[in-house]
Amino acid sequence: MTQPEDSTPATPPRSDARSSNRLRTRLARLARQAWRWEVGVWSSLWRFAARRPRAPKGGVAFTYHAPIRSILVIFIVLSAVEIPILDLIARPWPVIRITLLAAGIWGLMWMIGLLLGFITRPHTVAPGGIRVQEGPQLGLDLSWSDIHSVAIVADVAHPPPKPPRFTNCDRGRILHLRVQNESNLEIVLKHPVEVRLPDATETARIVRFWADEPRAMLEAARPHLEGTSASHAAQS
Repeated sequence: MTQPEDSTPATPPRSDARSSNRLRTRLARLARQAWRWEVGVWSSLWRFAARRPRAPKGGVAFTYHAPIRSILVIFIVLSAVEIPILDLIARPWPVIRITLLAAGIWGLMWMIGLLLGFITRPHTVAPGGIRVQEGPQLGLDLSWSDIHSVAIVADVAHPPPKPPRFTNCDRGRILHLRVQNESNLEIVLKHPVEVRLPDATETARIVRFWADEPRAMLEAARPHLEGTSASHAAQS
């Protein structure tokens, strides 16, 4: 007499379940990042058209896109040239032609909005403090009461492939807001502050970032630094 086969389904290994959860979490994070980029790009187009840069009243604006400006302009030109070429190639197929035309226009506007994200969201020195910006994705407000010093530094990261957002030194944790892996200004805070990143909230004692005119930004900050020192050099 044969024994009945066990019809109970096998329980999937826990490692497979964990891998599936990690994959879902990663996909959800990528989807949120893509949505934030999309919203940021189109809001930058609106801000530029409306002449409403993201800057506090009474603040002095400082750009930080010079190292990547040429690259973005090249991509914008290539995107613009690509549209009529693809339109000409796909002329015999109306559906494909319209699809490529829509995708090409969207891509061109996206690249323009990406560049405008840096232009319409500058660093600012204002009566209330310093705002350090990283395009449409990150804006960090630092009040004068929290700032110990502002200094010019020369900090070049040599990844590979991507430098870390945070590093540590004997003075505390450093937040890096680099442009082309470089930063040239450093803000040292009196105490660690929370930094709200797109995916998490971290703490930092030092903020390093890039400005196209670091000396001008330092000079604009100097009168506000009551009782603190704004030096032209800082130890790493």
